[in-house]
Amino acid sequence: MSGRRSMRGIPLAAVLVVSVAFGGEALANTINQNSSWTINRAGATSTYRVVAYGDSIFAGYYGGLFAVARRAAPYVEGEYLAKTFNAHIQVVRRTKSGAKANDIYNNKIVAERSYMQASNVRVVMFEMCGNDYLQARSNLSGQSGTCNFGVLDTALANCTNYMGLAMQAINQYATTAQVKVISNIYYPGYDADNVLTNCTDASTGQKANKQAKFLPYLAKSNWRACNLAAQHGFKCADSFAEYMGADYDSNGDGLKDSDGLRYQPGESEADYVNRISVTLRSTVRDANAHFASAGTSFDYIQSDNTHPTYFKGTVGTGSGSSAPDFTDAQVVNGQNPEWNKWGHEKMGWILSTFDPVAP
Repeated sequence: MSGRRSMRGIPLAAVLVVSVAFGGEALANTINQNSSWTINRAGATSTYRVVAYGDSIFAGYYGGLFAVARRAAPYVEGEYLAKTFNAHIQVVRRTKSGAKANDIYNNKIVAERSYMQASNVRVVMFEMCGNDYLQARSNLSGQSGTCNFGVLDTALANCTNYMGLAMQAINQYATTAQVKVISNIYYPGYDADNVLTNCTDASTGQKANKQAKFLPYLAKSNWRACNLAAQHGFKCADSFAEYMGADYDSNGDGLKDSDGLRYQPGESEADYVNRISVTLRSTVRDANAHFASAGTSFDYIQSDNTHPTYFKGTVGTGSGSSAPDFTDAQVVNGQNPEWNKWGHEKMGWILSTFDPVAP
C-alpha cells in the first residue's frame, strides 16, 4: 500500500470531518493504536528498545483503525539505531489517535510508563499537541460574529503545561534511556488556511486571515517545546523546520531554508516567533510540496492534509518483526535513500540524529 494519496482540492474542513469516525484529528473521538515491531539484524545478539508516546503522527495513522504505517517516524529512527548499535531494536509505539496533550500525558506516558521502565530501553520520544491546535482551529473556523481567539490561547497553555509534565515523568520513569526526545509539530493545511475567518476580529473590525493568526501560535508552541527540552535534558527534533522549510537556500541568505527556520538555543520566544512568522515567512511552505532542491519536491502530507506520508506498507496494531529495509551500504552519512522523500522518513531521520553512539 502506498503512503501517497491524491485527493487534493478537497477543503480541509470537509476532509477532517469525513476522514475517520475514530481518531479524526478535528474531532473528540480517539482510538488507541499501539504497536510493537522488532527490527532484526543478522548476527545481532542483543535487543534494545525504543519507546514512542504520542498521537496519530507517531502511530503512523493513514485512515485505518486497525493498521498503521510500518515505517512511521519511530520505526525509521529505530532502524537507524539498529545499524548504529548492530543490535535488534524493538520499537514500541504507545499512541492514541485523536488524543489531546492531556490525554497523551495521563493515559499514555503515565498510565503506560512500564514500557519505558524496561532495562533495555535506550531511547524514549514523544510528541503531542497537534489535536489541541486542530480542534482549536476547527472551533475558530466555525465561529461567526466576534472571533473568540481564547480557544487558541487555551490550546497553547494546555500544550505548554503537558509538554513540561511529560518530560518530568519520562525523566522519572525512563531511567535507562540514554536519549530522550520531543518532536515539535509541523503546520498541516498551511496553504488551505490562507483564507479569512467567518468571524470578525474585535481589535481590527475585520475578518482575520487564518494562516496569519495560527502561525505565531504554532511558533510559540514549538519554541516552548525546544526550550522545555533544554531545561529537562531532552533533545528537540525540529519537525517544523524539516517539513516547512526547503532543503536548499531559496532566499539567498546563505542557509538552507530548513536551517534558517530551525530553533536556535538561547533565542527568546519573541525573537523566534518574529523570525518564523515575519522575517522568514516567505520560506515557510506547505509540506504537500517539500522542496529537496529548486526543481524537485516531495509530498510530505497525505490526502487528508494532516498526516505524514510514508514509505512501504502498513501493519496491524499488534506486534511483529522483520529485517531492516535498507542494507548498511545503502545508509550513507546517516541517511537511507528515502530519507527526504516522505514525511515519516524525514521525521524519523531528524529523530535519529540524536541517537546514542553505543548501547
